[in-house]
Amino acid sequence: MNARRGPGGGVAAGLGLLAAALLLAAAAGGGRASAHGGEEALAGPLPPDGGLALLAWRGGTGGELLAAARARGCDADRFWATDAGRLLGWAGGADNAAFLARWPDGLPPGTPVLVQCRATACATGGRVLSVGFYAYFRPLSYSADGDAASPGFDEHRGYEADLLLALEAMDGAGLSFARRGIADWADERGIWLRSADEYDDYDLVGGGITILESRTRDGTGAEVVAFTSGHVAFRQSLLVRAEDAARLHGHDALTGTDRVGALAGTTGEARLLQLAGLADADGVLVAGARVETAAGEATADGSADWYVTAAGASPALEGRHRLIPPSDDLPQVIYLGGAGGEDELLAALASGEIDAVARGEIGNRDAARASGGAFAVTALDPHAEWGGFTLAAGDADLRACIDAKLGYLTDGRRLGYAEWSEDPAVFFRRAVAWRPGR
Repeated sequence: MNARRGPGGGVAAGLGLLAAALLLAAAAGGGRASAHGGEEALAGPLPPDGGLALLAWRGGTGGELLAAARARGCDADRFWATDAGRLLGWAGGADNAAFLARWPDGLPPGTPVLVQCRATACATGGRVLSVGFYAYFRPLSYSADGDAASPGFDEHRGYEADLLLALEAMDGAGLSFARRGIADWADERGIWLRSADEYDDYDLVGGGITILESRTRDGTGAEVVAFTSGHVAFRQSLLVRAEDAARLHGHDALTGTDRVGALAGTTGEARLLQLAGLADADGVLVAGARVETAAGEATADGSADWYVTAAGASPALEGRHRLIPPSDDLPQVIYLGGAGGEDELLAALASGEIDAVARGEIGNRDAARASGGAFAVTALDPHAEWGGFTLAAGDADLRACIDAKLGYLTDGRRLGYAEWSEDPAVFFRRAVAWRPGR
């Protein structure tokens, strides 16, 4: 049973009818509903174009229920259950005090619930969303041709490219993307901010961007973008020449004779500085660290005025190209890739210009495989990260709709990079199998 969202009082009318059905289901089943479909966490048909549905829940918290609905392609933002003849609701982002007072540990198995799904189509009226993607993060996101002046520069390849293609293929999603490559990862505002309304560059930006709250804010501290939920997990690491793998087994093995390459403004750089002892957990550089920039050399005094994070750096450190440690037990950092992408880092490692590359495990493992045994991956960061797309902070409905579709394509994060690397068509096949309201 479901009710479609309609103009005026359509939702209210549908809710009234379904509330009656819910109360009857609860009364008939002693507060329980049969979970038709056996293994399914949330059983029952979903509305094809958004609306309300009477479903059976396997049991668990409100957040888990919404996640289960989104994994089935329902862009759920709220649901209701009955308690002694009254409806108690749960809404994403609310305190849900009355609901939690009644069910502090979540709903029991078999509970009938009313779930509200927002409209299936993410974009209407033939709107084509402009997408900016980082062009040099193989295999997650890269251009068919790395030359920014070539037509192939705007041809998107990689894991995120295939995810976007699958989103376009989902029946009824209403998604169409016009993609353009971005060469500069961290210009004066950072690639992740280029979907903000104030810049109006793109509707959506991707390219293996780690989700960080600090990256949602501009220089004034205003929240201007928001991330989709993570669709790819990764960790930071070091890529080294194979003969150095045993010696450079961890960040604590790096010394003043080692030169580590990094791309400025990335989590690879930020985590390297922290794990190697060149910065504290807040990104504040150790006292005495010297940084060579386009404007000259600057020396950190250990105060918060001298910082480097994945979301930005002190103004005096912009345009940095080398960091010289204050002692011989800490490594040097060489900054490359600002213009030509991360391929510059790999070339420098091969030539001996640097001794390691600090960046994500996925990219480093791909480079190690392509090297034919010349490179190896070491120093895996225990801290896991999630990557997502950014949209303007005001595009909450579009973001939630895309999130729901990504939840279906990744099967609630159970499918990711490992599965795609084995079968690049995995997301497209799920898109073809998708039916609105499945």
